[in-house]
Amino acid sequence: MAVRLHQHYNETILPALVEKFAYMNRMQAPKLDKIVVNMGIGDGVTDSKTVDKAADDLSRIVGQRAIVTHAKKSIATFKLREGMPVGCKVTLRGDRMYEFLDRLITIALPRVRDFRGVSGKSFDGRGNYAMGLKEQIVFPEINYDQVDKVRGLDIIICTTAKSDEEAYALLDGFQMPFVKN
Repeated sequence: MAVRLHQHYNETILPALVEKFAYMNRMQAPKLDKIVVNMGIGDGVTDSKTVDKAADDLSRIVGQRAIVTHAKKSIATFKLREGMPVGCKVTLRGDRMYEFLDRLITIALPRVRDFRGVSGKSFDGRGNYAMGLKEQIVFPEINYDQVDKVRGLDIIICTTAKSDEEAYALLDGFQMPFVKN
């Protein structure tokens, strides 16, 4: 079963990119590589159950089990020791990546309060796009009544694009709601 966005990429976006950037081959056109979803938990230092709840929320959002990330070094100011849990993350590839991007663009982003679009300046210079959400409750998989604390999450969309212009054209083809400047 082909995912709707993957099919849209192959039928519509890919030919448009090949024409716009004058690629010699379809394989030169940029495509999505992976999506990394990360949730940092500051309270994880004092309460380990918080990390488990956050990982459960993240797993429910993306449809894949989240792994807990641990501190690499000790920082006395934050009462943080090496090896303590500080967050959780998920790396999505393939069909799950396209399904998550589809849900993000069509369902979650329009549910954000006072949403006017995402910034077109959040590219890193190598064709990757990073964005943050202030609350995980914009996803329909999260039941608001069962949430112990509202947490934010970071979403990094990694592409095979060589420049930000190519990556912008790729994500714009997926109807990413960029703010028009």
